[in-house]
Amino acid sequence: MTLSKKEQDFLDYWKKNRDKKKKVLRQLYVGFPLAVLLIVAIFINMFSGWFKKADMILHQENFSFIIIIIIASLAIIAFIVIFSARYRWEQNEQAYRELLVKKNKE
Repeated sequence: MTLSKKEQDFLDYWKKNRDKKKKVLRQLYVGFPLAVLLIVAIFINMFSGWFKKADMILHQENFSFIIIIIIASLAIIAFIVIFSARYRWEQNEQAYRELLVKKNKE
């Protein structure tokens, strides 16, 4: 069973770029748009006022509540960015290793 052109291209690509893709700084911008979109949706939901009781509590609380929300938002962004980047890298690494085994069996 031989490797297809697509599989061979992936092997060549991942062999050259696997170390670059593992760098933390490069991983940061992979999941960033998804994380920001999630946070924007949470803020829109929170400040839209559709749930009156929660809206009253939000406006009664002092400034520390807003700081807690911002810190939680940053934590959510960091988690999503790091998790999605590492997950994608691991998926590519697994596919690379499986293709190497397949190639060596030939």
